[in-house]
Amino acid sequence: MPADSPTPLSHADDFTYPATPGGLPPQSQRAGGSAIFTEAYAVIPKGVMTDIVTSFFPAWEGTRAWVLARPLTGFSETFSHYLMEVAPGGGSEAPEPDSNAEAVIFITSGAVTLTIDGTAYDMGAGGYAFLPPGCQWTLRAAGDAPAAFHWVRKHYQAVEGVETPPAFVTSDAEVAPTPMPDCDGKWATTRFVDPGDLRHDMHVNIVTFRPGGRIPFPETHVMEHGLFILQGRASYLLNRDWVDVEAGDFLWLRAFCPQACDTDAADREPFRYLLYKDVNRHMPLSPGGVMRAR
Repeated sequence: MPADSPTPLSHADDFTYPATPGGLPPQSQRAGGSAIFTEAYAVIPKGVMTDIVTSFFPAWEGTRAWVLARPLTGFSETFSHYLMEVAPGGGSEAPEPDSNAEAVIFITSGAVTLTIDGTAYDMGAGGYAFLPPGCQWTLRAAGDAPAAFHWVRKHYQAVEGVETPPAFVTSDAEVAPTPMPDCDGKWATTRFVDPGDLRHDMHVNIVTFRPGGRIPFPETHVMEHGLFILQGRASYLLNRDWVDVEAGDFLWLRAFCPQACDTDAADREPFRYLLYKDVNRHMPLSPGGVMRAR
């Protein structure tokens, strides 16, 4: 490797995760900021994830959630994304009310015990789990501090002759980022499932940019996106607008919304985000988005 080449991204990088949001601004503060909702994208900055916008769910104890995305007709229709905070000992023995829902759990602080079909897994920050539809799972916050995690949900699109993927548990630290082509090691994607595995109809990856890295063209594609910024800062192109984002912010993109990214070479830490996208299925053609049987 030439001496002036950047060091490839590895688990030796100082990866961190943002603090859980909450609180409430003082009365001396006037409304403002960078929250945006347009026909093509939304920006939900960490500063608007206050205590008064949380939700509470049936069968969950000691738990509150920030609902960052949900299916909206004519906007983004395939997934929901929750940021969950669970008090010590809190959690659920019946967390998922929809038997056709698949999910990814990604831990950002604290510790949880996740039990899947009778097998318990102790997970800390960076822990990642895929939960297929119909599996039996429970979750409890362990330890003396609250736990925070992302819960991304999607209706699984079964295909005749294609098996439903099994559950698995891994972590950010266990999966090496894969460098993107022709980017001098500055842009990499942590893929938790093989992109060619047709059993999976959604990917929840982690995208990492070294300082100075970028998406050098406006990506414009059919996949919907939810991006939660895990670390660092960047300028992000959303449709026609460049928006400054940082750790703790959430971006929500409908299909075909152009996007790009540009980071500052002077920054001292990587820019990273958790990324949802729907993949590996035909586009429904009938009204209402329902695939008709042959």
